[in-house]
Amino acid sequence: MASTDSRILDAAGITDPALRASYAHCRRLHARYGRSYYLATKLLPPWKRPYVHALYGFARHADEIVDNGEPDSRATEFDRWRATVAARLDGDAEADAVTRALRHTLRTWAIPRAHVEAFLASMAADLTVTRYATHADLGAYMYGSAAVIGLQMTPILGPLDDEAFDRAQELGYAFQLTNFIRDIGEDLERGRVYLPQEDLDRFGVTADDLAAPRADDRVRALIAYEIDRTRTVYASARPGIGMLEPSSRPCVETAYALYSGILDAIERLDHQILHRRARVGLARRAAIAAPAYLRARSAFGAPPARKGVPA
Repeated sequence: MASTDSRILDAAGITDPALRASYAHCRRLHARYGRSYYLATKLLPPWKRPYVHALYGFARHADEIVDNGEPDSRATEFDRWRATVAARLDGDAEADAVTRALRHTLRTWAIPRAHVEAFLASMAADLTVTRYATHADLGAYMYGSAAVIGLQMTPILGPLDDEAFDRAQELGYAFQLTNFIRDIGEDLERGRVYLPQEDLDRFGVTADDLAAPRADDRVRALIAYEIDRTRTVYASARPGIGMLEPSSRPCVETAYALYSGILDAIERLDHQILHRRARVGLARRAAIAAPAYLRARSAFGAPPARKGVPA
């Protein structure tokens, strides 16, 4: 909505019309595709939100090319766009909306460009890599697709301790692993299996088993195993929330609760998720977000003076 965009962009001190339009475009992408994460972002002080929308909007734009582009041309389209991004992040040349907002966000918060390059490398891998032999192999992919998102977010959220960056990486891994479990069926339709082959072998599961109408005992045991491992990663990430500025904690606490709640939802479905998506219900989302919103409001403050580029 225009009023929402104006309010948060004014709060962030972003005044250039073209730049405002770019941030507004990223917010719309975030609202459309990242419902749980978008809900959590609304618990941030208004002046922080546009930058988070920019990070999400850029990532989502890449996802759309790789996942939903025309099969015969998406590799070429992605390579062309990736080269354009590389050229436009330096200088002030005209750029597409998501790259323009990202460029301003990187400069405002001194976020290393290497994080963007790692992300794009992982997105490029999705065009050719469909299986991962080991959890370590998957971890290398997830560094670019998930960990660097946490690393980019942390300066905006306000780290009080350098360890916050390590915990943010862990939380990125936890969110991504949750998506991999939830989206087994959807990913398989795209020809991809993100659960490591060594895990499938451990439980005697094949890709055909993952395409079956119902999860059998072996598949259910595999999913339970992946859930347990993911909860261990969440536990490792949890202390990092207290290492952030108080104004950012309700947002991350809410994202943590909503995403980890997907694992609970999968268990409530008895792990029968091959052809249905486990969701945290509206009532549960409201129960999590409402008290967090009250805490967030009390922690909102004015943006600090910081070095960055003019808005």
